[in-house]
Amino acid sequence: MKINFSIKLTWGMLLISLVYSTNGFGQQQQEEKENYTPYELLSSYYDDNFKPFSKKNGYVGLSFSLADTKLTNTDYLIQQVLDGNRNDFNILLKGGYYTGNYGMIGLNFNYYQNKFVGDVYREPDTLQSNSITRGFAFTPNVKSSFPLTKNERLSLFTEVGFTFGMSNSLNRSTKNLDEVDKTYGTEYNFRVGLSPGITFFVIENFAFEVQLNVLGYDLKVSEKSTNDAPKSKEIRQNVDFNINILSLQLGLAYYFGSNKHN
Repeated sequence: MKINFSIKLTWGMLLISLVYSTNGFGQQQQEEKENYTPYELLSSYYDDNFKPFSKKNGYVGLSFSLADTKLTNTDYLIQQVLDGNRNDFNILLKGGYYTGNYGMIGLNFNYYQNKFVGDVYREPDTLQSNSITRGFAFTPNVKSSFPLTKNERLSLFTEVGFTFGMSNSLNRSTKNLDEVDKTYGTEYNFRVGLSPGITFFVIENFAFEVQLNVLGYDLKVSEKSTNDAPKSKEIRQNVDFNINILSLQLGLAYYFGSNKHN
C-alpha cells in the first residue's frame, strides 16, 4: 500500500509540475505577444516557415468588377447617346497547383455581361436601343513567382495563358415605334498572352494580386446577321505589346499549404 501511495504521489506531483510549467510558458508567451506592436503581430506569421509557392501547394483566386453608368449626351464614333444606362459586370475565378517550387499550372474561368438601354442618335434618326452581350472564357496557364522579400510576403509573378472564349450579343433598335431591327452576333476568341503581376500577403494565407496584360496575340472570328439578311463574317488578328490600364485586374487569392512546412 505504501508503494502504491508513493507512486500515485509521485505521478501527482509530476502532473502538477507539468501543468504549472505549461501555464507558465503560455503566460510568458502571452506577455511577450502583449508587448508586440500590431504590425509585429501581423508580420510574425510570415517569419517562420512561410512557403506559399512550394511544391504541392494549392491556389484559388477571385476578381470581379461591376459598373452602373448613366449616360447623357455622350458622343461615340457612330452615334450619340442622348439618355441611357450601361450595366456591366465581369467575374474571374482562378485555380492552380504548384507542380514545383515557384512554378504553378492553373485554370481561369471568366464570365461577363455588358448591357445598354437608352435613346441614341444615329444620323438621321433617333432610335431606342437595347443591347446585351454575354460571354465566357477558359484560360489554362503557367505561372512563375519571384519573391522580393526574404519571407516571400511580397513577390512578382509572370503568367502565360492560352484563352479560348465565346460570346453572344443581341442589339435591338426601334424607330418610329414599329420599325425594329435586330442584330445577332457570335464571337469566338483565341489569345496567347503574357501577364505580369504583384502578390502581397495581407493576413496569413490571403493575398492581394494586381495583374496587367502587356503582350499578346489575339484571333477573333465574328459572325453577324441583321433581321433576315445573310450572315456576315469577319476575322481579325492582332498583336499587342503595350501597357493597357484597362486590362488591370485587382483580386484576392488564397494559398493552401503555405505554412505547413514546419
